Amino acid sequence: MRGWLPSLLSRRGFLGAGLLATAGASVTARESLGQAGAPQGHGRPYAPNPATPDHAASHGAMITVGDVDYARNGFDPTSMLTDWYTGEVSTLPGGRRLRTFEVTAEEKEIEIAPGVMFPAWTFNGRVPGPALRATEGERLRIVFKNYGSHPHSMHFHGIHAARMDGVPGAGVIQPGEEFVYEFDAKPFGCHLYHCHALPLARHMHKGMYGMFVVDPDPDRHPEFADVARSRLLGSPENGKWQELAMMMNAFDTNFDGENEFYACNTIAHCYAKQPIKIARDRPVRVYLVNVTEFDPINSFHLHGNFFNYFDQGTTLTPTLKTVDLITQCQAQRGILEFNYADQDHEPGLYMFHAHQSEFTELGWMGMFDVVETLS
Repeated sequence: MRGWLPSLLSRRGFLGAGLLATAGASVTARESLGQAGAPQGHGRPYAPNPATPDHAASHGAMITVGDVDYARNGFDPTSMLTDWYTGEVSTLPGGRRLRTFEVTAEEKEIEIAPGVMFPAWTFNGRVPGPALRATEGERLRIVFKNYGSHPHSMHFHGIHAARMDGVPGAGVIQPGEEFVYEFDAKPFGCHLYHCHALPLARHMHKGMYGMFVVDPDPDRHPEFADVARSRLLGSPENGKWQELAMMMNAFDTNFDGENEFYACNTIAHCYAKQPIKIARDRPVRVYLVNVTEFDPINSFHLHGNFFNYFDQGTTLTPTLKTVDLITQCQAQRGILEFNYADQDHEPGLYMFHAHQSEFTELGWMGMFDVVETLS
């Protein structure tokens, strides 16, 4: 008789029973975990746009109930989509451009679903950390200060010297200490940074990760200069694109090595409740990174459309064409490009989510709200 208890209390047992059973105990599970299969009028279920299909209802209304206090968190997942941290730019002797970032490690309790708090370790007080963005060939300087109570570091996926690697003996610092990472911005692409202190799984899972994008320098890629300019933040060509920073993550709230909540940019079901506005007449570029701990892969599926995919973002031609689903292991990333301009796409809500159904129901699902134009 003892064998059933661990299974029931696992995420797949307890949460599944709490979300789907009709017994009174399931109501308690839903309320305590911020999950509900609620009919209209019970709590605050997703209220669809009456002019568009009710995609949340088509998934059984498996959606968190209530609202997360973004002001208390100090970050808003909608703002995170376009909140690029470009640092301070100066000129080195000889005329080379130096881009300087300031990043702190801080401990902070955050709300990841309505009423569900998580003791996070953060970069600059947010999860994910700030989305750093630079241009290929620049000199980068990242001033890192550890205000936490554990050793921390910043390990960048990119090309740099061993002493800048952010591993024990090369950039892991104690509480109250400071370290300056300095290296060239290369290669161009969609990368990430994360803490590499031990135990690594704990530091990653607690929230110490962020996006790191290096835009291509068009002058270095004359054969694809137009494409490179379209990725160069601040250029007229780039201004035509709708660019979004999206990090797939998850949270083990009872620290048993299995996740109870899944999300894109931390807050469960945030983009289902507040769909992402997309102008039908402009192309979309998604910078996508998977930092999910405790699960071997995560995925991104787009409804009603297909996209071109640039694995790691290190090429100016697609590595996959015309796909509607990609999978990523932890730390894998890429760029998705698509649009809604053709006659097959009318304005409305278009769903995106992980194609592991469990992840979808536990928070990793959202909508693009495609409109004719953005004011």
